[in-house]
Amino acid sequence: MKPEPQIHDDESWIAQFTSIYTKASTKFSDGIRGADSLFTNEDSTFLKSIGATNQEIYDFIEDWIEAGEPDPESVLGVTAIRRDYFFREQAGIHSETTISMKDLPSMGATLGGYRWLPRIIVKAQAKLKGEMPSALMYGCGGDRPFLKGIGIKLDEFLQVVRQAKDNTQEILDYVKLRSSGPTAS
Repeated sequence: MKPEPQIHDDESWIAQFTSIYTKASTKFSDGIRGADSLFTNEDSTFLKSIGATNQEIYDFIEDWIEAGEPDPESVLGVTAIRRDYFFREQAGIHSETTISMKDLPSMGATLGGYRWLPRIIVKAQAKLKGEMPSALMYGCGGDRPFLKGIGIKLDEFLQVVRQAKDNTQEILDYVKLRSSGPTAS
């Protein structure tokens, strides 16, 4: 019998995550590059304990400093959803699977007339499960304009995908509800 995961809903993890994120952002601003260079061993151990990786937090920091998004609050929201999924759905056990870049829907793939939607759904599902390859980012420079165009926040979309599970029609219905029309081009 597996032990019950310890979720630690006391929110003390937020202060530690915020401290790690802030210190790593400062290092990045000071010219330090590389996912493993921004984090101490202790930081890496903590990130792993909440279902996060050095690479994904590095990618968020890099885009924040260089492009002004996603903001730290969005990163915290995404991390909180992934953390909760990690404890509640995965019982604190890391997936041994990583999705393949070649299996991602193309950047031009459409669903319900929305270009990019099939791709971001697969990315969100992989993000939830901790199955992102290091070369892929949920919330990248392609995801953000798509979500902004339909009026959905990064963490909100991740939560919608979580609740819908594999029901892409439910996700599409939510996108249609929030959007003013298809973004296919």
